[in-house]
Amino acid sequence: MPELPEVEALTAILAERAADREIARVLPVAVSVLKTYDPPLSALEGHTVTAVARHGKFLDLATDGPHLVVHLAKAGWLRWRDGLPEALPRPGKGPLALRLLLAGPERSGFDLTEAGTRKGLAVYVVRDPQEVPGIARLGPDPLDDSFTLEAFAGLLRGVRHRIKGVLRDQSVIAGIGNAYSDEILHAARMSPYRLASDLTEEEIAGVYEALGATLRSAVERSRGLAATDLKGEKRGGMRVHGRTGQPCPVCGDTVREVSFRDSSLQYCPTCQTGGKPLADRRLSRLLK
Repeated sequence: MPELPEVEALTAILAERAADREIARVLPVAVSVLKTYDPPLSALEGHTVTAVARHGKFLDLATDGPHLVVHLAKAGWLRWRDGLPEALPRPGKGPLALRLLLAGPERSGFDLTEAGTRKGLAVYVVRDPQEVPGIARLGPDPLDDSFTLEAFAGLLRGVRHRIKGVLRDQSVIAGIGNAYSDEILHAARMSPYRLASDLTEEEIAGVYEALGATLRSAVERSRGLAATDLKGEKRGGMRVHGRTGQPCPVCGDTVREVSFRDSSLQYCPTCQTGGKPLADRRLSRLLK
């Protein structure tokens, strides 16, 4: 799933290539991705892109009319293209969900695509981004100057949930998902199962430092890359996430995994749990 660093990079790509340009056509291919109907998708046509912003994991293409807001979900992606074909795209079983064409003879623009059968890509056309429910409920952005250690500590105070889940909760902190929460907790040498309310001041400061360093490093690595290279950069920059069975780059212990119904987490026992493997509840159920 694209998370804050990748969406930040896509925001920069669109800001550079689409700002101050007129939208000529917006062509829906998979109508199921449209989550709003007023204004219609066609209301974007003829308007000029004035800015591109990020709200957590949401992309916001602002025009001098409505906003086009996109959430890429788990398997969605944005592909910038020069020389888009003149033939209209046909609905079908392919990954293409929506095409946006900018005015001009070069026929540049972007495609929104989604792989797999579990569809979550969401497109909204709104007058104000706050009309999107997912944006309206977002917590603070961890890259904002107002996201201080004191602010972070206040978010954790009294929260009796595992720190892994707290970091992923978009209503608490915007933009962090499964991958970067694994990376943050590894850098902080913190078990994903620790309760947020049980953390000491020193531990909270450690997670806060790891959070900022991990996200800013990922954003910096992604800066200037083409959209096609962002996924590879994300995978290559991971130390534990997606690396089950491989040696931890810090201590050499084997990276382990805990599986859930629709996701999994990765961690290093030596770095994070005092050498003790965490119980894999899915496997435990199978053994009963």
